Amino acid sequence: MHKHHTRERAPMRRSLTTAISLTLALGMAGPTLAQQAPAEAGDAAAPNAVTLDEVVVTANKRVENIREVASSISVISEEKIENSHATQLSDFQASVPGLAINSNGSPGRTTVSLRGVSPLSSSATVGTYLDETPLGSSGVYQAANFFALDLLPYDIQRIEVLRGPQGTLYGASTMGGLIKYVTVAPDLSSTEFRVGGGLSSVEGAGDLGWDARFGANIPLVTDRVGLRMSYAVNELPGYIDNSVDGRDDINDAKQTSARAALRWQEDSFSLDLVAMRQTIDSDNNAQVALDPVSQEPQFGDLTNSVWVDEPFTKDVDFYSATLNWNLGWADFVSATGYSESSSLFRQDATVQFGQVANLLLHLPAPGASNFDINLDMDKFTQEFRLVSHADGAFEWMAGVFYTKEDATQTQFAQLYQRDGSPLPAPFGNLVLASILIPSDYKETAVFANGSYRFNDVFKIDAGIRYAENDQKFSQTVTEGILAPIGSASNSSSEDVFTWSVSPQLKLSEDAMLYARVATGYQPGGPNVLVPGLPSQVDSSTLTSYELGLKSQLFDNVVFDLTGFYIDWSDIQVASVVNNISGLVNAGKASTAGVEWSVLLHASDRLDLGFNGAYTNAQLDENFPVISVPSGPFLVEQTSGLKGDSLPYVPEWSWAGTADYTLPLDGGWNAHFGGAVRFVDERENGTTEVQNIFDAARTTLLASTRTEPLRVEDYWSLDLNADFSNENWTLRGYVKNVTDERGYQSIGDIADALTKQVNKLVAAPIQPRTFGIEVDYRF
Repeated sequence: MHKHHTRERAPMRRSLTTAISLTLALGMAGPTLAQQAPAEAGDAAAPNAVTLDEVVVTANKRVENIREVASSISVISEEKIENSHATQLSDFQASVPGLAINSNGSPGRTTVSLRGVSPLSSSATVGTYLDETPLGSSGVYQAANFFALDLLPYDIQRIEVLRGPQGTLYGASTMGGLIKYVTVAPDLSSTEFRVGGGLSSVEGAGDLGWDARFGANIPLVTDRVGLRMSYAVNELPGYIDNSVDGRDDINDAKQTSARAALRWQEDSFSLDLVAMRQTIDSDNNAQVALDPVSQEPQFGDLTNSVWVDEPFTKDVDFYSATLNWNLGWADFVSATGYSESSSLFRQDATVQFGQVANLLLHLPAPGASNFDINLDMDKFTQEFRLVSHADGAFEWMAGVFYTKEDATQTQFAQLYQRDGSPLPAPFGNLVLASILIPSDYKETAVFANGSYRFNDVFKIDAGIRYAENDQKFSQTVTEGILAPIGSASNSSSEDVFTWSVSPQLKLSEDAMLYARVATGYQPGGPNVLVPGLPSQVDSSTLTSYELGLKSQLFDNVVFDLTGFYIDWSDIQVASVVNNISGLVNAGKASTAGVEWSVLLHASDRLDLGFNGAYTNAQLDENFPVISVPSGPFLVEQTSGLKGDSLPYVPEWSWAGTADYTLPLDGGWNAHFGGAVRFVDERENGTTEVQNIFDAARTTLLASTRTEPLRVEDYWSLDLNADFSNENWTLRGYVKNVTDERGYQSIGDIADALTKQVNKLVAAPIQPRTFGIEVDYRF
């Protein structure tokens, strides 16, 4: 049953909701205020057509106007992050065409794809950079597909989302694209402090959420040395109830971000030193239980059923040093990065393994079980590059890159009684599996990129990259009954060549037509040594073909249109043989689509935006058949069929935005904004087929076909408003105004012994959330 909160909590929530509703409602009085108090010319804060055309990006590892880059790029500004109160990657899905974000119930438990290039194996297809340095694993044993780097975006100047393969400049695991966080650099000439905080109320939550932040910029030596520091904390209130023990609001979570940046600037060089720490601590997943047949809530709205809490924690410590040195004839850049990351995820495995107690051990009742995965990684990266000055027809760049990852994955599952106490003697807390998987990833690459402008109309860009990687791993099963005790090790080595070509044609002063052909890859690696699986999985590669138009019309309309086709080969997919997971190279897939983005500067006060994507992503071949002898039988299984849609890729997605600014008296400005977004239905996986033959494979004894689950489409409306002057900003927002129950992910939970599906678990988008924020700068 859905809970009803006590009356003591209601007044606080009503007060907060009323305050925010009044803030947003002031937008209706905007025209009247404008008539009563006309603004002076210098007070207007709305962007004009020229401002819209001056967005800079570093997609090509040099500062450029986004309108001059022959590639599909979306920029999420600091202002947009603050106005929408974005706290995790899933908050940005409405801002970027072709971006699909699949949250599994808490910040940091996130899968990201661009243009339908879904991660079907245990490594990522979309890379992550923090300024000049990559973050996250490129190997296959750190589950980068499920745990995408999810930063609390405070002290972030902008987020650049590069769509399409970025292998030539950014290397491994960027075959779908790249998410690049660009932080705010120290200001060497002015001192500034910033403090702020806010409260939020989530539908279904018994307590309020809160956040607080602090920032400081201090010139240590004017125009030469500056220090910037920031800290932010975000407490997310729980809103999921547990039907098993009757507890309310079990999914409280906390995010923190701390950063210190030092810049030393001289006439010919600059040195940036950065230290950052980010943490995520979630008590439980924000998932709900659904009926396996009807897909309706199994125990009531916003309610799950867990016997064992499912906490998730992630800590990231990051350090970087970036040197930019003007040699006169070129710029020398050295980018050094070091990061330590640790993740712990516990899954309630009671449904899967609980009946081991009564069915295998012949105890009187089923037990409870937990399955823990712990991921630890140290990553070092170093890049050196030379970059020509942007003062001639020919621009070039050349560099070398090195990275080393030392990682460990541990898996641990145990069985005990439902009340948490040990099983009766002689079993106690029975270990089902204890597995240690250390791994090592090393990569060295050289790259070059150049562009030549033939005249004022035609220009061509091209790039190449050659990379070699060596990997080692071992798997040691120390105890348990689910896998044989023992140890095995394996290694792999491969080299990969990627390239890109981008001609561009300037149709007019305000319009550019470009084409781009580019390749990308997802590194392979050593496999688990199991009969039926290859000893090594090869790199997954793709070639992308893109045709795009960037234009500005009538001095007040920015219009971008892109069509693309991606040919994907040697797809890496997970396969299970005798209950042991490994990787195989499947066949081919393709994804084709259209993306568009329109921004209308309707007046000095009103901006209207509309962006969207159509994506057709599917398998072009059946996945390979794995044959496994099993006593007197032969089992053949495949996990994907030709024509299957790629997981969690909506065919249609779009978002509309509106922003209205209004100058007020006394140096104050008002802003009112809103966004409505739509995400089409998706499949949660691909079709699985299992055939059982006799040992001679002459007679088909049984055949099972399991279709993927369908995730229904949804739409959501967000509103925000703020009032600000030189020092103060007061902001109110409402997320998911209509309290939609759209789902981001869905999966079935089945008994490992009986194969009976007990329930579905799904992660809903955040329920209706009211929030109010205040910031003071001085």
